[in-house]
Amino acid sequence: MFSIIVAAGWPIWPLLACSVLALALVIERFTSLRTSRVLPAKLLDEAITVSRSNVPGPDVVTKLERNSALGEVLAAGFRALNANPRCSEEDLRAALEASGRSVAHRLERWLPALATIASSAPLLGLLGTVIGMIEIFGAQSPTGGAVGSGNPAQLAHGISIALYNTAFGLIVAIPTLILWRYFRTRVDEYLMNLELAGERFARHLNTLRK
Repeated sequence: MFSIIVAAGWPIWPLLACSVLALALVIERFTSLRTSRVLPAKLLDEAITVSRSNVPGPDVVTKLERNSALGEVLAAGFRALNANPRCSEEDLRAALEASGRSVAHRLERWLPALATIASSAPLLGLLGTVIGMIEIFGAQSPTGGAVGSGNPAQLAHGISIALYNTAFGLIVAIPTLILWRYFRTRVDEYLMNLELAGERFARHLNTLRK
């Protein structure tokens, strides 16, 4: 593997950096976008059940907020009622929406970076290809002979740079693009479910207003 990297020349180093960064971001997103950390299955029903008659105290709300992304949104509604039991329905919805925007921003974190790597890796591979082609033409004889009539070692090195960088650019870009699309779809599904849960919870909180 190291011999391939050496044969590919310096243009492959930016691609290696992109591959390491993409792997780190993918691991981080898989960890952060687990269902248990974003949208626990029974959390909404439990929050509604414990607040049938009154709003939970600050300790319970804090625990709920730390539970998950959904818990953070639900806790924002409880905090609004604790701060002002007679707040309007608009104020309740505004509190839930503000928390939802913060959660959405956190769920979408690093996705633009993955998209950038997926789109730039083929271009970096193309750059390596162009550099390899330049070396190939530089291997021509000074008298202007045909390509390949110059230094064979330099010619072979130029071809290896071109092919290795093209291949490695695609190897980095294709899985990164697939995983970015997967995470994008997953985040969109989470956001839709969070919005529906927030709407249901807002109706419930409206019944608790004094």
